[in-house]
Amino acid sequence: MSITSAGPSGIPPQPVSKARTWIDFLLSLALAAAIAGVITLLTLPVAHAQDKVELRIGYQKAASLFVLQKAQGTLEKRLLPLNATVKWVEFPAGPQLLEGLNLGSVDVGYVGEAPPIFAQAAGAKFAYIGYDPAAPEAEAILVPKDSGIKSVAELKGKKVALNKGSNVHYLLVKLLEKNHLKLSDIQVVYLAPADARAAFESKNVDAWVIWDPFTAAAEKAIGARVLADGKGVVNNYQYYLAERGFVARNPKVIQALFDDSVERGVWLKANLKKAAELIAPLQSLPVDVVELSLKRYEFNVKPVPASVIADQQKLADTFFELKLIPKAIAVSDAAYKPAP
Repeated sequence: MSITSAGPSGIPPQPVSKARTWIDFLLSLALAAAIAGVITLLTLPVAHAQDKVELRIGYQKAASLFVLQKAQGTLEKRLLPLNATVKWVEFPAGPQLLEGLNLGSVDVGYVGEAPPIFAQAAGAKFAYIGYDPAAPEAEAILVPKDSGIKSVAELKGKKVALNKGSNVHYLLVKLLEKNHLKLSDIQVVYLAPADARAAFESKNVDAWVIWDPFTAAAEKAIGARVLADGKGVVNNYQYYLAERGFVARNPKVIQALFDDSVERGVWLKANLKKAAELIAPLQSLPVDVVELSLKRYEFNVKPVPASVIADQQKLADTFFELKLIPKAIAVSDAAYKPAP
């Protein structure tokens, strides 16, 4: 049986079979599904592009763990499931790295105790998001191997070189205090590490306060003797700093960074020689120097507790008392506090 009906002209149309009607209907469904699929494929790349995150890390060549992570590419692999990538941005020193963080050219940085204090006093915006355990033996007062100076107390009246406003500035103050001396009791000579090394070798200064790997290099190359290190006197923490907004938007990316740093730190400590062989050429240092330096640092990043912020406040207060920073600061203002 066929279905017929009269058109407007009164001319009967051709018969339409039920089979043909269902075929047309199924074809229209298939066409609609195909169009929907094409639209989905076209929109997917746009959605992924919007979700992609680039983690820009500021680092220094002296930051051995970051140098190792960059060389091994472990962080890049860990971030792949999060649709995130890494951009490594090298800086010559901590102050420049903090400036880059403040200007928005990096999202995360790794520095010692002093640079964040100077940056905060200058109005820089950043947050303390993590720290590595204390490494007091990674900074020290050195004297030449043939020096007659046997104790910190014997530095009275002597010329002592150091990098102004660095971690070792605080170390020197605390070591002098321990030995009932003040900065005014010695002749302080402010020199950058390279210039200080030259003055130390030529014996234009009697002692040099410096951190690793410069300490290890001086010990290995010229036989410098450690007069005193920071053990029992200072903490010498290392800090992970970040732009607050980036951390708030990308907590999983930050956690991936921390997880990779902890894992690589464990591997480094268990494979000191191999790690030193990987890092040494990138730091332009001998392998034995890097290996000695790595022994004196600890790598196990954790969120910054109130007790560590309080220790950092002592450093800030000391620098203010020495008139090294223009105003008193509250370090707690820069502590990262996740939104409730």
